[in-house]
Amino acid sequence: QLVESGGGLVQPGGSLRLSCAASEITLHYYAIAWFRQAPGKEREGVACISSGVGNTNYTDSVKGRFTTSRDSAQNTVYLQMNSLKPEDTAVYYCAANLRTLGLVCSYSEMDHWGKGTLVTVSS
Repeated sequence: QLVESGGGLVQPGGSLRLSCAASEITLHYYAIAWFRQAPGKEREGVACISSGVGNTNYTDSVKGRFTTSRDSAQNTVYLQMNSLKPEDTAVYYCAANLRTLGLVCSYSEMDHWGKGTLVTVSS
């Protein structure tokens, strides 16, 4: 139900925009979160956006560099990533919570996951 796209290879300091599209659910009504998993590391939360008004929250390491937003007409959630660093290299996943209104950011509270898209930051 969730499909990520937009990953790729980018140089340090560059930008990428990831997309999370849904085919069977209307993303406006659900909390969406972005997670990433680097090789040999646990999956970590990156950003999340609430249902409805679209309140957002970010992990400290990406604050000021990453922005998540939603385009309800396109039924897509985006993760704009600027000033990328090598440590941002990971597979990025979007996930949805279908049970709770508001902002949901916890891995354990997600109901549906995409398959991920690889982001590599390297010169």
